[in-house]
Amino acid sequence: MAKKETVSGNIFDGALLKRVIGLAKPYRKQFIIASILAVVVAVVTPIRPYLIKIAVDDHIMKFDIEGLKFIVYLLLATLVVEFILRYYFIYLTRWLGQYVIKDLRVRVFNHVINLKLKYFDRTPIGTSTTRTINDVETINEIFSQGIITIFADLLTLFAVIVIMFITDWRLAIVSLVTLPLIFYATYVFKERIKGAFQIVRAQVSKMNAFLQEHISGMRIVQIFNAEKIEMKKFKDINKEHRDAYIKSIFYFSIFFPLVEIILAMAIGLMVWYGATLVVGAQIQIGVIMAFILYLNMLFRPLRMLADKFNTLQMGFVASERVFDLLDRKDFIVDEGRTDLASVGSKIRFKDVSFAYIDEDFVLKNVDFEVGEGKTLALVGATGSGKTSIINILSRFYEYQQGEIFIDDIEIRDIPLPALRKSMAVVLQDVFLFSGTIMDNITLRNESIDREKVIEASKIVGAHRFIMNLPGGYDYNVMERGVTLSVGQRQLISFIRALVVDPPILILDEATSSIDTESELIIQNAIEKLVKNRTSIVIAHRLSTIQNADMIIVLDNGRIKEQGTHEELLELDGYYKNLYDMQFKKHEARA
Repeated sequence: MAKKETVSGNIFDGALLKRVIGLAKPYRKQFIIASILAVVVAVVTPIRPYLIKIAVDDHIMKFDIEGLKFIVYLLLATLVVEFILRYYFIYLTRWLGQYVIKDLRVRVFNHVINLKLKYFDRTPIGTSTTRTINDVETINEIFSQGIITIFADLLTLFAVIVIMFITDWRLAIVSLVTLPLIFYATYVFKERIKGAFQIVRAQVSKMNAFLQEHISGMRIVQIFNAEKIEMKKFKDINKEHRDAYIKSIFYFSIFFPLVEIILAMAIGLMVWYGATLVVGAQIQIGVIMAFILYLNMLFRPLRMLADKFNTLQMGFVASERVFDLLDRKDFIVDEGRTDLASVGSKIRFKDVSFAYIDEDFVLKNVDFEVGEGKTLALVGATGSGKTSIINILSRFYEYQQGEIFIDDIEIRDIPLPALRKSMAVVLQDVFLFSGTIMDNITLRNESIDREKVIEASKIVGAHRFIMNLPGGYDYNVMERGVTLSVGQRQLISFIRALVVDPPILILDEATSSIDTESELIIQNAIEKLVKNRTSIVIAHRLSTIQNADMIIVLDNGRIKEQGTHEELLELDGYYKNLYDMQFKKHEARA
């Protein structure tokens, strides 16, 4: 079960804020320039209304055409300067956001691919995908539309208010009478829209999880004719998402007109009071015109601040989730120092016990040894511990008790990359990535050339079917290899194992998904694969392991029987019963 998330994303959390800002450390220069531009834009913005005041009072009212021309040129120059400043400010903040999330995505993905498999056992795929894509993208908005832009808007507000008081303190006070109303409306809107957005995001997450699960399991949906039932579930989820989004739209549709009304009230009060001052010859008409522009400049950022604060809040919620993932220490401890060249292929388990969860051991006091170049077969019922032996030998999971040796070296003393490089695993459920057959065999390892792949394909017996595909080895297998049969995918996994030429080969139910004809094709290949290699074979089909040097029968995590095929038949125990059952089934089918 996935860990329940409890994140606050508080923008006033100093430690969180410092950590978020720290993401921009590699781009300190751009961050500082953007901050300086925010200050300059805030200073330049109120200049235009002031120039208009001068144009009206000092030139238009006095019919000074030459002076008016100069002010017009000055206004045009101010507009150009403001345009350039805003262009670079917007471009730089967006640029900064994109570079920060590019680095963060790489960091998150690198962290995720090194986590223990236990993390993926307990965490839905959608959660890791959301952290790497959606949450990181939301963090982008902290830089592109959050911290620096809010800072710029607040500076603009301060600059406009200061210039208003400098121009005429009486009109400034009257104009700002409605400011408490806009602050209250903004606060209420911010709180309401925050809750609405959280519901929307929860619904989006719910919809994504539903779609991912059902698209992956579409074959089951169609096999059991469950399309209508699942469609009804999706409609319900989609309706909840729509209702949540409409609720957020409702708050916007109230807030923005309300701001316009409050702005109109402020302008009305200012014009009414300003007119009395003009009539009394205490101010000139240009001051009123300037104040109308000042009020528009004042209310425009106020109108957007609430939305930007919510954007910032959501960004910090996302960043807290991402940091929570990055802070996870679910790594296999790699303290190995043994030289790669010394890693051999003799395997020995000494009193090994292992549990996936707490003390619920699935392997109990397991002891065995596989000589170099020998083949060990593991047999047992589902859940008896066969795959667990492979998991801990490859150190995908850590065993709690006992020791495991390769060439008398405890595997914890071998560097993890060296350990895994010495092994190749062929699984029952073959995973193929989107891309060509060549890419799926080499996994884009440039040290493996095409000739080596073709040679391995011929050994396995897959070269003919690959060459019959459009494009041959450059055939695109599509996502998860859906354009290939199960048997063909299995053959590709054999080639993938063979081209790395490992000293240790592991076959985990590698022939269970292959039909009888394909099994006959690769049986010779398996014999060639295991030759001169230490091999561990897990198989339900006992016919495939009769030539193994040793067979271990597992039952409930313990070794119940071990020996060669002939020795186990003579014991007349569990293995003999299993063999007789399979043999009788084979005869019955014949």
